[in-house]
Amino acid sequence: MSTLESCLRRPGLLPPGQHLRLSTALLKASALELAILAGHLFLYPSGIRQEQASREQARRERMQPVRLPSATAERPVVLLHGFIDNRSVFVLLRRALAKEGRQHLTSLNYSPLTCDIRGAAERLGRHVEEICARTGQPVVDIVGHSLGGLIARYYVQRLGGDIRVRTLVTLGSPHGGTRVVPLMSAHPIVRQMRPGSDVIEELREPAPRCRTRFVCFWSDLDTVMSPPQTACVDHPDLLAHNIQVTGIGHLALPVHPAVAAAIRQAIDAEEAITSATGPAAVVA
Repeated sequence: MSTLESCLRRPGLLPPGQHLRLSTALLKASALELAILAGHLFLYPSGIRQEQASREQARRERMQPVRLPSATAERPVVLLHGFIDNRSVFVLLRRALAKEGRQHLTSLNYSPLTCDIRGAAERLGRHVEEICARTGQPVVDIVGHSLGGLIARYYVQRLGGDIRVRTLVTLGSPHGGTRVVPLMSAHPIVRQMRPGSDVIEELREPAPRCRTRFVCFWSDLDTVMSPPQTACVDHPDLLAHNIQVTGIGHLALPVHPAVAAAIRQAIDAEEAITSATGPAAVVA
C-alpha cells in the first residue's frame, strides 16, 4: 500500500475536504492507469522485437562519410523501458519528440528474464557505444521509465557511463528502492529494487566528478513507487533536479503530454544544473 493510500485510510491526518480531493484524484488517476494499461496491452506485441534501423536509414549511414563529433549536432536519445515491458511504452513519447524535430531516437529492449541490473547496465553501455559510433556523436541523452531509469543510473554512476550520457531523465524509477508488492520479491531483479539491496546501496556510495545531469520525475499518485518520493535522486555528488508530477500514476508518466513537454525541455536545456538536488518543480 502506498503512503498516499495509507493517509487516505487514517482519519484525522487530513482535513475532510483534503481527504475528498485526494480520493477523487486517486480515482481519476486509477481510471487513467487502467485506460493506459489497456492501450499498452494492445500495443505490447508491436514492441517485442528489438528495434532495427530501417534499410533506407542503414543505406544512408553506409554512404555517408565518417563523421567527426560535433557539439552543435543533435544528440541521440535512448529510451529504456521498465520491468516486464518493452519499447512500445514509448510510442507517444517518441511521437512527441519526433514532432519537435528529434531524428536520432532509439529504444533498447532487455529481456523480461533479465535477473541482474548490473548485467542490463553493461548491455546498455554497449548499445550506447554503438550509437555513438554510428552517429558520430560523443554523448547521448537517456530517458528511462521505472526500472529502466535505475539501470541507466547504474551505467552512469558505476560503469563510467557519465562520459557518454549528458542528461539522464528518469520517470518513476526506484532510486531509493520500492516496497511495493512484497510477493514479487521472488524475482531477483525485484529484490535488487528493494530498499537496502546491494544495488541500491552501491548507488548510495560516493560518485565524485560524475558528469551526467539527472532529471527525475516522480508522481504523488504513483502506487508502484512506495513511498512515491523514492523516485527522487538524493545524492550529494550528483547534479539532480527532482520534478513532482501531480494527479497521474506510474503508467501515465511516459505518455502524459505535460511530462513529454517537460522531458523535451530537460534534454534541450544547455545550462548545467548547479545544485546537487534542486527544488522540486510541479508538472500538473
